[in-house]
Amino acid sequence: MTDDVTGETCQWQGWREATERALYGPGGFYRRPEGPAGHFRTSVHAGPLFAGAVARLLGEVAQELGTAEVALVDVGAGRGELLAAVLAATAGTDLVVRAYAVERADRPAGLDPRITWTDRLPEPGSVRGLLFANEWLDNVPVDVAEVDAAGVARYVEVRADGTERLGAPVAGPDAEWLARWWPLREPGARAEIGRPRDEAWAAAVGSLAAGRAVAVDYAHVRESRPPFGTLTGFRAGREVPPVPDGSCDVTAHVAVDACAEAGEKACAEAGREAGEKACAEAGRATGGEAAAELVTQREALHRLGVSGGRPPLSLATTDPAGYVRALASAGEAAELTARGGLGDFHWLTQKVPPATG
Repeated sequence: MTDDVTGETCQWQGWREATERALYGPGGFYRRPEGPAGHFRTSVHAGPLFAGAVARLLGEVAQELGTAEVALVDVGAGRGELLAAVLAATAGTDLVVRAYAVERADRPAGLDPRITWTDRLPEPGSVRGLLFANEWLDNVPVDVAEVDAAGVARYVEVRADGTERLGAPVAGPDAEWLARWWPLREPGARAEIGRPRDEAWAAAVGSLAAGRAVAVDYAHVRESRPPFGTLTGFRAGREVPPVPDGSCDVTAHVAVDACAEAGEKACAEAGREAGEKACAEAGRATGGEAAAELVTQREALHRLGVSGGRPPLSLATTDPAGYVRALASAGEAAELTARGGLGDFHWLTQKVPPATG
């Protein structure tokens, strides 16, 4: 397609602006009635085990807070599938769950009325409980940078048909972010500028008065950045070129160590006594200077009792129906914890201690 084409397809934009329109604008990909589940399978859609693990995690948070009434905020809630499943998993227990879905699509028909639906994060310091963001940060739009033949990192501009060109040199806070988190040196090297995701995660952590914020996503750390970035698309269960015309998901892996540092700063800047120290003590360093807990989904789910081990064959004789159920559960657990698949997702956990004094 040549530059003299008229209409929306010939408008050059940065990837951040183009993705925002393609995913969340009128008729955007994530505003479609079928929702994410109509195009790809996430941990939430794999079966009830994932929701059961989140329910147990929510119980741990409630115990830490010394209360039976606890909030669960699902950021990037899709069509509310996870919240509905957690409410089912906690039915009949002492836990009182205040469920909030944060999603920019319209509330789906027939959703459990106990779920509050909103298009924005909670107000700062307003939540006591668990904020859970499964595959949210990878869909926070970001700009893309590429190094030109002269060694200058420039913004990549794109049209709605996916055609790209190099634009202005990266400058200001974006340039500082690249230098800090994803240095680019060789011509042709590319990176997704994760600063908007850092800000989004900091706002998410900042919404907690006390509890935990957990982000689950495709991710990488500074020591293992991919040399040409990770920008891609998905549609109808298949990976496709990232074309920002609303026809497909546009996504990129998350520079999770940068998000971790932003979350730690949000915890400290909230003015909570010893907040930064408490956040740092929540886990180990993530590859940058940030300190938070960062583990694979495989490890996180194993801690929460999800195991891919097969049931003993003897159960097939003593309880055939139970054996079939256990076998199905083991298969689901294996999918959630598989190497090279969902098990390689990163879980970033930020603990926010209650205010003291």
